Amino acid sequence: MTQPLRYPTTPDGRYFVVRGRLWRCSNPALSAEARDKLVHDLMSARRAARTALASEDTDALAAARRSVDKAKVGLGERGPVWWTDGSPDLNRHMARNTTYADWFASLGEAPE
Repeated sequence: MTQPLRYPTTPDGRYFVVRGRLWRCSNPALSAEARDKLVHDLMSARRAARTALASEDTDALAAARRSVDKAKVGLGERGPVWWTDGSPDLNRHMARNTTYADWFASLGEAPE
């Protein structure tokens, strides 16, 4: 059995890093029930998007993508940030170009 991929998470828990890029983590303050519902909604929306792409249904694809966005906003991965200290949103920024640069360099990962 293969191990699930583990991506490094910034010390403050706001982002995880994939190929040197920061991606916003879900809001840790969400209840387990709320998180489970939103993840279920997200996975359903992604399946709907895949089906719409395969059938070349542009209206269904647009609706599925809106549903994906709604779930990701609910999870805190998009939209307003879930932290309250006024720090900027660095989602999708390269870690090496942010305040996390020293932390990221300390991981010893090869830059991409």
